[in-house]
Amino acid sequence: MKRIPRVPHVADTPMDYAGSGVDIDAEGAAVASLIGALTSSPRQPGTRGAPVPLLGGFGGIIEFGDSHLALATDGVGSKLQLANLLGRYEGVGIDCVAMNVNDLLCVGAEPLAFVDYIAVPQTNPETHAAIGASLTEACRRARVTLAGGETATLPGIVSELDLSGTALGWFPAGEAITGERLQAGDVLIGLPSSGAHSNGYTLLRAVVEKSGAALEEEAPFDAIHEHREIERTMSAERATLGEVLLNPTRIYVDPIIDFIEACRDGSGPCESSDVKAIAHITGGGLSNLLRLHERLGWHIDAPLPAPPEFTWIAAAGPVEAKEMHRVFNMGMGMVVAVAEGVADSVEAWLADRLPGSRRVGFVNDDGHRVTHADSSVVFEHY
Repeated sequence: MKRIPRVPHVADTPMDYAGSGVDIDAEGAAVASLIGALTSSPRQPGTRGAPVPLLGGFGGIIEFGDSHLALATDGVGSKLQLANLLGRYEGVGIDCVAMNVNDLLCVGAEPLAFVDYIAVPQTNPETHAAIGASLTEACRRARVTLAGGETATLPGIVSELDLSGTALGWFPAGEAITGERLQAGDVLIGLPSSGAHSNGYTLLRAVVEKSGAALEEEAPFDAIHEHREIERTMSAERATLGEVLLNPTRIYVDPIIDFIEACRDGSGPCESSDVKAIAHITGGGLSNLLRLHERLGWHIDAPLPAPPEFTWIAAAGPVEAKEMHRVFNMGMGMVVAVAEGVADSVEAWLADRLPGSRRVGFVNDDGHRVTHADSSVVFEHY
């Protein structure tokens, strides 16, 4: 049975992301240093390709005539180490596309095309075929064209397969969803996740290793969750731990793009101006909300139910509640902030297309922080 190689742990000491190898604060400082070293674009405002400033950083935007183009780039991350260990690649292409197109949605951009980058220590036709099939399915779900890609064989540089990509989207000029119109009282509507998506896997793998659970055996918890299905790839009677943890990231193009377009053309549950902000809950968990406004705060008073693997991770680690909500999506993969007066109609519209979507909280002016029904979960910086 496949088990993650063991490394030492201190018994009963709460586990966190930094201790398992990823320090989110240090990563943020490194990114800030990188951005600080970059120079401005040679393209001037009013010309194709000129940068369009946007708070939040969920996607880069450039001018393109009467339209704006949006780009996002990301990879599957250390979730691939589980896929490599099990030799199961059916979902990793979906993860890769999802992490990119879901970011584009946050600026109101419709994803159009995707390109991938695969790096391997050595080629394997069967593995490449599985990834190709996964990317094809991902592009179907995301309604995008797979416009090309690159495969690099890099012995001595990479020790196992890595997968990343870039997505291109567009929206009419002047119709970006930026968060700048947010105000206290706006309502937060959460969309359910399909599991851990593609974030937090360094900590997750450390918890699995500590637990001694085998990836090919049935999960040590009931994996059934009302608003998601486990995409099965193994022959066990019940979902295995590996299948649960490799469950593909949910792609939110359907229903979010239909929602945005309906609001723009007047056929939706609200006007475009009522859609204040959209956040993709990825690495950093709920602290992602702080990216949407420089002053306002957020309160989650009715969180979506967390899939059972999160309860197991928290207990098996153990991992404290604040760290769980900082590292994982905890059952909510995306948040839409809308004006209070249209919240009921938007909630009903989204829930009809993605069951389990519902209001989870509100925007406040109690300081630039995220608070939660669990009083131990507070974030004051991303």
